[in-house]
Amino acid sequence: MRGSREDLFFADASVSHPAPYPELTLTGLKMYIISLSFDDGFEQSNQKIADIYERFGMSSCFNVLALEEVDGEKVFDTYHNFPKGNFALWNALQARGHEIMPHGLIHHNLANMTLANAQKSITRCLEIFAQELKGFDTHKAVFNFAYNASTPDIEAWLPTVVRAFRTGGDAINPLPFPGQVRLTTTGYGPGNCEHHLEEHVARLLAQPSGWLIYNLHGLEDEGWGPIRAEYLEALLARLVRIENLKVLPVGKALAHYAERTH
Repeated sequence: MRGSREDLFFADASVSHPAPYPELTLTGLKMYIISLSFDDGFEQSNQKIADIYERFGMSSCFNVLALEEVDGEKVFDTYHNFPKGNFALWNALQARGHEIMPHGLIHHNLANMTLANAQKSITRCLEIFAQELKGFDTHKAVFNFAYNASTPDIEAWLPTVVRAFRTGGDAINPLPFPGQVRLTTTGYGPGNCEHHLEEHVARLLAQPSGWLIYNLHGLEDEGWGPIRAEYLEALLARLVRIENLKVLPVGKALAHYAERTH
């Protein structure tokens, strides 16, 4: 039997494997969605993350770059200096049920670019995804800004080419609704971010309902603000037992709930 959300969140218990989506509407319902949004496409971490999610019958959410380098430009910093996956891996993970979404052409800070150059970067990114990722549809895509950095002008244009976008802001969003395009997230780093994530999950569960989109990167020592693999597995084990809570990729949450809500 499922207990209260507060008791279950802090309990260690056996794991059940519920159906991926409840057959219900959101109107008047106490409900929670949590999307752990993993950026940058670290090969080793993403494969481990996918394995962990699959133990719970869940789909993970990977936001990856189209290219490592473009026109001689490449991002060099401590937090990106780990082997990345490629579209062979992304197609394989997608075939296993995981969500692959665009994170940019390379790790451009689009907020520091002119609107025209930002549009060119995003457009080229989406073109490469359409060529390389099986079944990719730009009009169903969620574009995840690198550095969670956007501008009002880019945000005004982007919904004309993608379904939605993720940028910086409060990590607790309204539950999915028709026409929802601007999604906000937060993260913590450069060190381990587990305590920060725990605070946000507890904050979500203290509310009547909501959708937590939390930005993560890699496991162990990979990327900015990493978490441990054992922590991720323990977190999912707790979350899966909370009444009316679903752990879903961002795009699947929008597709299933926002398009069904009247």
